Amino acid sequence: MSESLATIVGGAAGGLAGVVLLIGFLWFYMSHCKKFSNKSSEAGSSDPSALVEWNREGGSTSARNQSLPGVQGTRQFTLEELEHATTQFNENNLIGDGSFGLVYKGLLHDGTVVAVKRRMGAPQRRFVEEVSYLSEISHRNLVTLLGYSQEDGFQMLVFEYLPNGSVCDHLHGKSSKTQLEFKQRLSIALGAAKGLCHLHSLNPPVLHKNFKTSNVLVDENFIAKVADAGIVKLIETIVDASPSSRTSGRNVFQDTEDGSEMSDIYRYGIFLLEILSGEDTVQMNLLGSGGNMIRQVKSRVASNSIVDSRLAGSFTMEAMKDLISLTLQCLSISETEQPNMKTIVSELEQILEKEMRWKTVMGEGTATVTLGSQLFTTG
Repeated sequence: MSESLATIVGGAAGGLAGVVLLIGFLWFYMSHCKKFSNKSSEAGSSDPSALVEWNREGGSTSARNQSLPGVQGTRQFTLEELEHATTQFNENNLIGDGSFGLVYKGLLHDGTVVAVKRRMGAPQRRFVEEVSYLSEISHRNLVTLLGYSQEDGFQMLVFEYLPNGSVCDHLHGKSSKTQLEFKQRLSIALGAAKGLCHLHSLNPPVLHKNFKTSNVLVDENFIAKVADAGIVKLIETIVDASPSSRTSGRNVFQDTEDGSEMSDIYRYGIFLLEILSGEDTVQMNLLGSGGNMIRQVKSRVASNSIVDSRLAGSFTMEAMKDLISLTLQCLSISETEQPNMKTIVSELEQILEKEMRWKTVMGEGTATVTLGSQLFTTG
């Protein structure tokens, strides 16, 4: 009996010792987990003072590598990434010089070809906020803004790259081997109009303020995409400079309120004028007040010297007459006469549809089509 009792007592003591050891192990484990958790939290820099430090120091290296609140959807490239993509911003990769600065072609690690625009400027939170907003604007006929970088005294914007260059290159560039026929020009004009129309339809509307043939790019299928949408506003936001110092070329909007939808539409009229004439409007010496511009264009129409000679035989006079009429409406400085971008899109769709239908009929050998020369009247 005593031997049995001793066995029971010994077993209980052993069990108690095991429980004590288990409790000790759990305490040790939990205390170390807590320390590890605290260390991870500190490494994550959750302290909100990080943003204050970023603003105060102009964006230190440690602060620049953090995502700023409210802009998580915008990609922030590092200077190292963009230097590698552009081969240290080598002159051989320089493809242009726009309102934001020099433009370089680059190749990212994932194989994406991009256009990197770079200008001197200290890091600013307002720059990041504006870029974040612009990068959310998406449309088939707008060049996509992929992200930004702010390091070493430079502000950079990263856009999708379009391989076929600008409409300006194809119309005026001496090295361009592409012969843009009338249908292509109409299609490009329509695509550009759709891009502008989308910008104007946003709430609040986004104004381009620097629309021109050099800011309309074409992809491998010659789909037109409007570039630099909102960039003038971005520069206005971060730089104290007058509008004349932000855009290149002569001021062609003396009678329009620069910074309104009307001024964008007036610029679009200049764009159409270059589309149908094939000439640079500055070299045409037509730039003046709105009313004077229209009179000069009408004079060129009357003398049959307005249409690009390279278009000979590729258009109907009815379509050309409609395009000239739309161009003159866009160049109007009257709110009642100037169409909005939605109307412009609709008009161009009709012109292109009629032209495509005529081409199809002629291709089938139908002889019942009225000749263009019979449709055109100057009355």
